[in-house]
Amino acid sequence: MDFSEHKNIFLQIRDWMVDQILTGKLQPGDKIPSVRELASDIEVNRNTVMRSYALMEEEGILENKRGIGFFISPEARSTLLGIQRKEFFKETLPPIIHQIQVLNLNSEDLKSLLAVIHSNDTKK
Repeated sequence: MDFSEHKNIFLQIRDWMVDQILTGKLQPGDKIPSVRELASDIEVNRNTVMRSYALMEEEGILENKRGIGFFISPEARSTLLGIQRKEFFKETLPPIIHQIQVLNLNSEDLKSLLAVIHSNDTKK
């Protein structure tokens, strides 16, 4: 895992885990690596991983089964989609809309762009 210096490492670990869940690489009920295992694998302090896991548990993404480990919660995907959508509309979309306005793009410009994106998705 490559870390950016622009965001806390524990948040980057969370973001990586979120991506794994949203892309289907991790499924509800899956056991995830222990704090010690993940810390060793990605070469960070155990407290950093524990902070990520605690945040995800607080968000309802992970469940801690004492003595057994952490698991992806049954509601993780739907919870994450809700969180990600809110974040997208609040943080990501406003600058995009501003750029659309500045560039004076119209709906036809955007339709052609979305068509290209859609055709790339169907090729995968």
